[in-house]
Parts: sequence; structure tokens; C-alpha cells
Amino acid sequence: MQRETAVSREGFLVKRGHIVHNWKVRWFVLSKDQLLYYKIEGGKKESRPRRIISLEGCTLYCPCMDYENRPLVIKLKAKNSVEHFLEASSREQRDSWAADIQKMIRASNPEGQEQSNGSNMAFELPANICLSHLIIDMQESNSGIKEMTNGEYGNTYKLCFTGSTVIDWLVSRNVVNSRSDGVTLASLLIEDDLIKPVGNKSTKAVWNFAGTEQFLDDSTALYCFAKNERKTDSSNDKIEIPHMELSGKIVKQGFLMKQGHKRKNWKVRRFVLRADPSHLHYYDPCKEKNDQPVGGFSLRGCLVSALEDNGIPPGIKGNVQGNLFKIITTDDVHYYVQAGSRAERSEWIQAIKQVT
Repeated sequence: MQRETAVSREGFLVKRGHIVHNWKVRWFVLSKDQLLYYKIEGGKKESRPRRIISLEGCTLYCPCMDYENRPLVIKLKAKNSVEHFLEASSREQRDSWAADIQKMIRASNPEGQEQSNGSNMAFELPANICLSHLIIDMQESNSGIKEMTNGEYGNTYKLCFTGSTVIDWLVSRNVVNSRSDGVTLASLLIEDDLIKPVGNKSTKAVWNFAGTEQFLDDSTALYCFAKNERKTDSSNDKIEIPHMELSGKIVKQGFLMKQGHKRKNWKVRRFVLRADPSHLHYYDPCKEKNDQPVGGFSLRGCLVSALEDNGIPPGIKGNVQGNLFKIITTDDVHYYVQAGSRAERSEWIQAIKQVT
């Protein structure tokens, strides 16, 4: 059971996956001796963390030079040698997160106690295996994992498979040397949203794990592939932003959640507020090349206002977190945005009003 600890700070950071090295936004919570992160679903933080990183024996690297095109990355090396790469929204945010994490690392290590050199080495994917090919092989109709209809506690689930089936498949094809390695690999596939828990037993295991393993090598725990939720970039979605719009002085930047205009789904974007000329642009922090805006608009003549937190206002869909505000352009386009806190929402509204 997760213990209650005082929160030092919290907010969005972009995290690199352990095996599939893609980048995903997570909500991080820093406390006295641990760093937790949560997934955002439907505009709201999930109730329980995806992972708990113990800060005891950790080593922090800032600046981190591992990613040339991502200068805002912090590297956190855990006691068991697992490396966590976390990206902030600005240099100021990167440095302040690093300072706060370092403070908690010191607090979690008694003075004079030597840090471990990592005797429990992390599982590493064999060099001759490409994970993207592995997932394709797992979904092959003839030689892959069979998707079947399974039942649990009176509920019926289609196109799923058991946890023990996954481990059997990995071991029988010599992808891993042992079932414990298979559990670790499958757990990382869950974390990167390539496999998803189905039903009560496997879902509870995701939330209640105490280390790096959360996958169940169990014939009654159900899982499915996340193939139907995969999204690909379309060249038709590329938006050309005039250079003049990007020439203004940066007034404020940070991570905010924005509701889409068509699907009405919520996504975390890095917002950049500029003045002279006054524009608000937003970037997709998960893209490999995230230095080009995916959207933006002029703030001249715009109206910005906070939305009440009691109930869901008209125009809003999803089970939202709160701290909402709305921007209406001169073309009567409505942008709905969520900040991480009430104070952050006030700061954004005030900054936007100053440049409109």
C-alpha cells in the first residue's frame, strides 16, 4: 500500500520510455524520498502512480548531454542503475526541478552513507532484438500470441490473452532467458503503452506494484495489445507558421493541457507566449523534433478568462482535472486550456492579458 508523504512539488515533465525510446508527458510528484509519475487520461491525472522512483542512492545529471536536440533533459540514475530521462518545458524549469530533486536525494541519504554502485542491475533488452519488430511478431496471426475471448468475475473480454501466455511466448522464442526477465520486459511494454491490462486483476497489479515489475505471470490475469490506439503523424497535419510570428520576445512558457477542436480530447502541449507581435503557440513535446509549433494564433483582440471549477462548463468534454481557462480569438475560435494549479492559471491569464 502506498504511504502518504508530503509533496515537495508537482507538475508535467516529458519522460523517455525505457525500451521504446519515445517521449511521453507524465505528471510528476516529488516528495521527501521518492519521485512518482502518473499518466493523464481524458484530461485528468490517474488516481494511482504508474511508477515510484526511490531517491535513495540516486545520482542526478543536469545538464544532461545524452540528447543533443533536447537540451532541457535531466538524467536521474537510480540505485539499481536504471536511468530516467526527464525533460522540462524551459531552462528555468529544468534547473529548478533538478535543484529540488537533488535536495530530496540528499535528504534521503543519511550523511556519510555511501551510495550503492547498483548491484541489482536492470534488465537490458538483448542487442540483437528490435522491440518494434518484437511487437509485430507478437501480433502475427500464425506464430504470435493468440487473442481470444476470456472471462473474469462474470465479465467477458474479447481479443485478449493471459499474462502467463505472454511469458510462455517470450521464453519459448528465446527472447528472454528466464520467466523473471520476461515479467520485467512485459512490465516495460505496459509502461510504454504497447500492452494494456484488461479486467480487474491485471489492472490492480499495475497500480499496486512496489518496484519495477507490474506484469503478472498468471493464467487468470488478462492483457491486450494497444494496436488500435496507435497514432501516426500525417503530413497533411503539418502547419506552416510564418517566421514573423515566432520572432517576438518570449514572455512565458510551460506545459498546459489543451482540448482538441475536433475530437475534443485533451493533450499536454508546451505553450510559448510571445510579445511584439503577440502570439501564443503550442508544441507537441512528445515529437522527436519538437522545436516547431503544431499550432498557434494571434492574441490581438483576444479575450481570456478563468472557468469555474465546480462542474464542467459548456464546451468542455472529458473528466477534467480543473484550473480551466478559455481564450476566444477575434475569429470566435474558443480554446479550452487546463493549468496544473490555480496559481499557474492566474499567472497565464495575467501574462496573456498583458500582451493582448
